[in-house]
Amino acid sequence: MAPSTKVLDGGWGWAIVVASFMAQLLAYGSPQSVGVLYPEWLHAFQEGKGMTAWVGSLVAGVGLIASPVCSACVDNFGARPVTIFSGVMVAGGLMLSAFAPNVQFLIFSYGIVVGLGCGLVYAATLTITCQYFDKRRGLALGIVTTGTSVGAFIYATAQNELIVLYGLDGCLLIIGAIALNLMACAGFMRPLNMPGYYLKQKAALERNTEEQIFEKPPLDDLKITTGSGTTTPEKSLAVKELLIAIDAKDLATQTEKKGSFLAGLAIMKVIKKKQQAYSTYMHSMYEILQDQAMVAFCIAVFLFSLGAFPPVLFIEDVAQTEGLIEEVSVIPLVSIGAIATCVGKLALGVLVDIRWINSIYLYAFTMFAGGLALLLIPITKSYVGLQILSAVLGFFSGNWSLTSYITTKIVGLDRLTQAHGILMFFGGFGIMLGPPVVGWFFDWTQSYDLAFYFSGSCVELGAFILFLLTLPCWSKKHAENNRPDVHYTSNCDKVASVA
Repeated sequence: MAPSTKVLDGGWGWAIVVASFMAQLLAYGSPQSVGVLYPEWLHAFQEGKGMTAWVGSLVAGVGLIASPVCSACVDNFGARPVTIFSGVMVAGGLMLSAFAPNVQFLIFSYGIVVGLGCGLVYAATLTITCQYFDKRRGLALGIVTTGTSVGAFIYATAQNELIVLYGLDGCLLIIGAIALNLMACAGFMRPLNMPGYYLKQKAALERNTEEQIFEKPPLDDLKITTGSGTTTPEKSLAVKELLIAIDAKDLATQTEKKGSFLAGLAIMKVIKKKQQAYSTYMHSMYEILQDQAMVAFCIAVFLFSLGAFPPVLFIEDVAQTEGLIEEVSVIPLVSIGAIATCVGKLALGVLVDIRWINSIYLYAFTMFAGGLALLLIPITKSYVGLQILSAVLGFFSGNWSLTSYITTKIVGLDRLTQAHGILMFFGGFGIMLGPPVVGWFFDWTQSYDLAFYFSGSCVELGAFILFLLTLPCWSKKHAENNRPDVHYTSNCDKVASVA
């Protein structure tokens, strides 16, 4: 089923946008506000901050690192089955976490199971939205991706109230039950294109039908010679059509039954094709990483994720450790940061549309400002100051929406998918390492000061590397390649703003 122009940019597409928005809200609400649960886990299990921080880091990083696998699942099975399965994973992981006896079990149930479920939801919602929109794709994706920030804002307050009313275990059970609504959201995701898995099933069904018809003609021919009319012209036409549809691979698989030698040759051909595909993929990845600007951007995203993600997990514990507040406030710091991130995504998206603004330097500036906010956290001795810094850091953390835009500017649309996957791997790796490193710093020094100085320094170093290695003086060819993109990205920026 090919998408028609009547379907794109409207109609049922807006139902897809609403369903995808709600899916990201339900899936990412608890992981994005995990900072509210972190102090409760510290008190319940009495483990070190570094060990407990692995829960929050894995739930955010596993989905990004596994993004190529999640995208392959969506391509093969479609957005609707993947979203249904992810609903089972997210809800099951949250409910299972309510019965966790120790942090190690929580790392598996909450960190890995819920993290993989979130990665599947992210890939499915973005894929189905891109299928339904063309000219308004940027607007649609912008609405869908704000679901994570809105979910974090709502869930931070909701989980705080549920913990007071029902305890930590009851909170996780209720949040897990709410996450089952992901399967309801999947019901709206009507596919435009037939997924690869169904195409393979259809081909296998046709192949089996052909084998049955192909094996019976000798007996039928005998019946025809004796005067029986069991074979019809329609059957002979079906045989001809199926024979035309069979390609060399199908013939090779059929001959597997007739001889082991031919079967071995067919297997060797399949292996050679797979090796060629993998070698081509690795060569393309090698060419992408040969670009100096792309390498600098990967390093910058890694360092920003390493330094800027820990406050999402630790900021509430920082306020309680410093004695600035006894309990989590009605509007937690995590909620303030989440709503500021939502505003930052929209504002930075508007700024990057301006022709005279360089998107790479804009990203470097957001890193510089976010690093300053991190360096100011240790010297802030009031809760109001932490609220302001949370808002500032959250606003500049909205630069995550610029990643695919900048990737398109560097490598072009043809290699966007592969290059963005590489970039997400670096970002997920940084998110996984950041919170445990900060937790280990606290376990070592019994203070968050050195940890946040380290985080801020990492972000500032990333901004400096990105700015320095993307200066036009490094290569004239690189500057010339970017000139046409200034006019081109004004049309494809909305397409590129996937994250």
